[in-house]
Amino acid sequence: MRHIVITGGNKGIGLALTQKFVEAGDHVQIIARDFSHPSHFDYQNHPLVTCTAFDLTDLEELPALVDSIDSIDVLINNAGLLQQQTYDSYTDPQRDYSLALNIMAPVKLIELLADKLKVTSEYTPRVVNNASIAGQIGHPDIWYGISKAGLINATKSFSKAFEGTIIVNAVAPSPTETDMLDNIPQHRQQAFLKNTIAGRFATADEVAESIYWLATESPEYINGICLDINNGSFPR
Repeated sequence: MRHIVITGGNKGIGLALTQKFVEAGDHVQIIARDFSHPSHFDYQNHPLVTCTAFDLTDLEELPALVDSIDSIDVLINNAGLLQQQTYDSYTDPQRDYSLALNIMAPVKLIELLADKLKVTSEYTPRVVNNASIAGQIGHPDIWYGISKAGLINATKSFSKAFEGTIIVNAVAPSPTETDMLDNIPQHRQQAFLKNTIAGRFATADEVAESIYWLATESPEYINGICLDINNGSFPR
């Protein structure tokens, strides 16, 4: 049994991941601000799921959170926030919240959990960061784009620093059918769809499948990469 920590594992892509790991017989600790979001999967009453209520923007309390984690084989930094703001409309608190949740908390969690990850005996420990296509293109939500670009860079930096003792990868999904899609104005949604091959958004399950593969079955030589999930909308 693997021990998985998923931030934002209570909805969207994170919830799809929680379900995949539980179905595989793994224990999942979900870290989320609250657990009131309606769900088709009754994870709160599942014996393989532990729910930890925590605001990840409370950076000073992250060491105490990490102290409460007994065992971990996989860390999935999934929690994130996209705001309908442009460079000239951000308030300082909105900017600081975005940076704290989208880049500072994931980086600190990797730093603080590194020693616990390295002591796992049965599995090679892994970290998967849920970044975004926003970190690869010029994005209207500038601080979201900046934070996701930073998360992609952090993925590469940590993979080199850990020298294979912890496998660190990321994914960069394009807009996905989750609640966050509502934060993207309709005209931007339609413009994006015109650039995809399939003419649709990714599903949460498709992104979750990709993260799950990187967290469990991908070859260990795949280390320090960012897997694009954008259906040809940003070919490289």
